[in-house]
Amino acid sequence: MNPVEIEEAVTGLAEEPFDRAEFPFQFLTAFGNKKTTIDRLRKGNTNQSDLLGGVLQRSNIHIATCDPGTAGQTLTALRDSPKTGANKAKFILATDGEEFQAEDLTSGETVACDFADFPNHFGFFLPLAGITTVQQIRESSFDIRATSRLNRLYVTLLQDNPEWASPERRTDMNHFMARLIFCFFAEDTDIFPVTSGFTQTVERMSAGGADNTAQVISELFRAMNTKHDERDAAGIARWAIGFPYVNGNLFSGSTYVPRFSKIARSYLIHIGNLDWTKINPDIFGSMIQAVADDEERGALGMHYTSVPNILKVLNPLFLDDLRSHLEEAGDNARKLLNLRSRIAKIRVFDPACGSGNFLVIAYKEMREIEAEINRRRGEPDRKTDIPLTNFRGIELRDFPAEIARLALIIAEFQCDVLYRGQKEALAEFLPLDSENWITCGNALRLDWLSICPPTGTGVKVRGDDLFQTPLDQSEIDFENAGGETYICGNPPYKGTKNQSQAEKDDLRTAFRGLVERTGSLDYVAGWFAKAAIFAQKTPCSFAFVATNSICQGGQVPVLWPALLGLGLEISFGYQSFKWRNLASHNAVVTVIIVGMTTTAAAKKRLFIVDDSGSDLEVLTETIGPYLIPNTQVVVSGLTQPAFGKQPMALGNAPYDGGHLIVEKDEIDGLGLDQAEREKLLKPLVGSSEVIKGKHRFAIWIDDGSRDAALSLPAIQSRIEKVRQMRLSSSDAGTRAMAERPHQFREMKAPRHSVMVIPIRSSENREYLPIDLFNERWRATNLTYAIYDPETFNLAIIASRLHLVWIGAVCGRMKTDFSYSNKMGWHTFPLPKLTEQNKADLTRCAENILLAREAHFPATIADLYDPEAMPEDLRRAHEENDEVLERIYIGRRFRNDTERLEKLFELYTKMTGKKAAA
Repeated sequence: MNPVEIEEAVTGLAEEPFDRAEFPFQFLTAFGNKKTTIDRLRKGNTNQSDLLGGVLQRSNIHIATCDPGTAGQTLTALRDSPKTGANKAKFILATDGEEFQAEDLTSGETVACDFADFPNHFGFFLPLAGITTVQQIRESSFDIRATSRLNRLYVTLLQDNPEWASPERRTDMNHFMARLIFCFFAEDTDIFPVTSGFTQTVERMSAGGADNTAQVISELFRAMNTKHDERDAAGIARWAIGFPYVNGNLFSGSTYVPRFSKIARSYLIHIGNLDWTKINPDIFGSMIQAVADDEERGALGMHYTSVPNILKVLNPLFLDDLRSHLEEAGDNARKLLNLRSRIAKIRVFDPACGSGNFLVIAYKEMREIEAEINRRRGEPDRKTDIPLTNFRGIELRDFPAEIARLALIIAEFQCDVLYRGQKEALAEFLPLDSENWITCGNALRLDWLSICPPTGTGVKVRGDDLFQTPLDQSEIDFENAGGETYICGNPPYKGTKNQSQAEKDDLRTAFRGLVERTGSLDYVAGWFAKAAIFAQKTPCSFAFVATNSICQGGQVPVLWPALLGLGLEISFGYQSFKWRNLASHNAVVTVIIVGMTTTAAAKKRLFIVDDSGSDLEVLTETIGPYLIPNTQVVVSGLTQPAFGKQPMALGNAPYDGGHLIVEKDEIDGLGLDQAEREKLLKPLVGSSEVIKGKHRFAIWIDDGSRDAALSLPAIQSRIEKVRQMRLSSSDAGTRAMAERPHQFREMKAPRHSVMVIPIRSSENREYLPIDLFNERWRATNLTYAIYDPETFNLAIIASRLHLVWIGAVCGRMKTDFSYSNKMGWHTFPLPKLTEQNKADLTRCAENILLAREAHFPATIADLYDPEAMPEDLRRAHEENDEVLERIYIGRRFRNDTERLEKLFELYTKMTGKKAAA
């Protein structure tokens, strides 16, 4: 279950009559426990509680219901229960149906509230559903509740008004929802007078039923778009006259409202009765966006982009610098004034702004710094100098663009209340200004300079519609002379194979004049190209969250020479880390952050996110395209190995439709005698065979044994199926292979042994999986192979040194390793080895193989589990690393950063390459 579904279930539970016996099971069901789990607890099979009426789910929660007035004592009894500790319960919960008390036994945090209010704290219990929470997520409980109800209303309205679901009317529907959200917020924050509450007015004026709900709302919207001195002439209803004039084009244009059924009306009133003062514009926008997106609604509640992650971009981009200048200024009035003036001219531009998360957080952080300046200068009530129009964005879809503008408006009001007080904030909030700086369009096709023009000029645009900004520069001024521009965001990643033809064309357009062939680049690279071109016209710095693939493998030599060649440099970077959101378990994206600038900085900042989530910072002279310190060299793939290594080749590709591959349990069905088996069947080794010890066989027929093989009916039948499969292919090369249907595409075989490494393997292993096989084995194209290798090669490939090189220069699938012979092995910098070096490494390789053999039949997956790696195998690898690393520098390396710096230094020297410009 996702958080929205959990919130809905918990709310439903709180609204039902309290059933003391059933509540523990109902509560666990609300957090996603399956019926079979609940049944076992109910029968007592897995219930470990020692309290009357208690339910204890091991490693989860201990719940007890109790007599009225005894919730506190019952919580104490749960805490003191020996069963609670013995069964590693993370939470305890006690309730009598009137009072609700709970405690997180890990953090010590508690909840104490009326029973009816416990859904407001559902975020406290999200770990019960396997959802990792941070403080910001718990604080977003209101946003999730509001989103849940808005989603119910949205879906119901579309069911009642199917014509509004059409592409032509969906924009009207989304605009209507934006108006509603503003009204809910406005009535709870006194923007609307208390006597004219929006929800109460709708409820009162449509009390006879749902038939006139749409008319009531439409009249209220009309009032908010009519100036007070024009209302009599406009014939505004007397009951709507008390509502303020909002303007800002939020209520201009069509006042059509969808029809409301009784259910839709009840949802509307329920939503309005929530406490909208708790709205968090930092994240609310991305969750509301999901309401209106059919594809995203399935992941509703999983659209939380955490504030700490966004600050990983904004802090090193410019906020850290502002804070350091604030600290340096102290109480010096002149320095504080200069800093305030500087902040007022900073423009933050997100060309993939979605619902505005980055812009909202940047605005709030800058307001906080400005407020501190005002406090130190003795001007705490001073009106802000930071205009919303300095926060600009581009968004492809119309509804997120609407929500981004709305989120910024809400953030501005909340900051005014926080730093100046409710009275001042209200006095200046309405009417809204019609200036709009969120442009709806394709960022890779638009001219960014027309939206965020060169420093010293500004474009004032007043749109006919609040959310549909014209792109022409209708008025130029110089109000931002001397200002700074920072570009940031989290653009979409598409990989290379998932791009539509239109997106491929977008990418070619963005890179025109920079890169001729863009087919190998991820879609996100287009934003780097557009930002780099923008930086040629006006000094700026930019930083984007991106897929780590743009700093790995074959994309690096395509992308980074072009960007660095424009005079830019990487000012800061985050190596691969997991960008988490509200989602449970698998909704984690592996990303990097790259910041670039036209202004040289003395020291560059490289961040490494450790296993605990903490950021470790390294200061360095330069950061290279692989996000490695002190090198800008770009590694290019080699068809033949450098540094005297043996060549590595891709394994044999079958192109057979599965008919040349035989599972172990299919062998008897072929009707072969022992001699025929020995001659025609060869054990097959692919990724699964290396890692998991799986057993399969290849029908392996050389030209000399073809006639004999075809005389065997079972073999002949399979070969004919291969021929038919190849002939039916749309690929000309595959059809040509139909002339020899008895063979794999390649027929590479070892004379005495083959060393095999899987193409893809888990990042969780401390060493790359590699194994040595005898001459009977045939490697598939899911592996790379060294045929008839010298044994010391295994020691090199199985080393920590080689692992970190692969991690840097080869591509990855998420964070898992994706091996490449041309990028990884052929380029690997290896000093010239003496015969003694080879002998020492051969001994190390043999020790690794012997240690594995001692644990037969354990597989590599078993043996290299980080939590269960046998000690003798670990010692063998440690010895191997020490022997190899001493060959490089005479001692062990201190860490992976030092390893990579040495490897890149050697690569640069040994290939004669120069660092990128």
